[in-house]
Amino acid sequence: MKTWKAACHCQAVRFEVDLPDQLTAARRCNCSICRMRGAVAISAPLEAVRILHGAGQLTEYRFNTGVARHFFCSRCGIYTHHQRRSNPAECGVNVACLEGVSPFDFPKVPVVDGINHPSDRPPGTPGRLAGVLRFETDG
Repeated sequence: MKTWKAACHCQAVRFEVDLPDQLTAARRCNCSICRMRGAVAISAPLEAVRILHGAGQLTEYRFNTGVARHFFCSRCGIYTHHQRRSNPAECGVNVACLEGVSPFDFPKVPVVDGINHPSDRPPGTPGRLAGVLRFETDG
């Protein structure tokens, strides 16, 4: 397990996160909010995300069922993390907030089908991928 330092763009919100799977489970989602914010996220246990500075700068946004809690810096607007709807014991963390990490470090990112959310399907129905996002350099 590695502890990553993280921050929003303006550094008003600084946090750290312990990632048991390192960066191997990066993903995108095609639900309405994820589609619009365009972030690559990585999952971590809820208790593994610790706000070190600027908790008062975070703004929370909930929509639809109100279960997922999405957090943004109120100063610069950057999405930092969210408490997941499909597993409220986990957070999705914006990889672009992690020190030394860029979403473009991932040449292939699975896109989960959040439009047909696992919580909206009958129990035991597996989740599915909506596709794959690829980043290829020109050269």
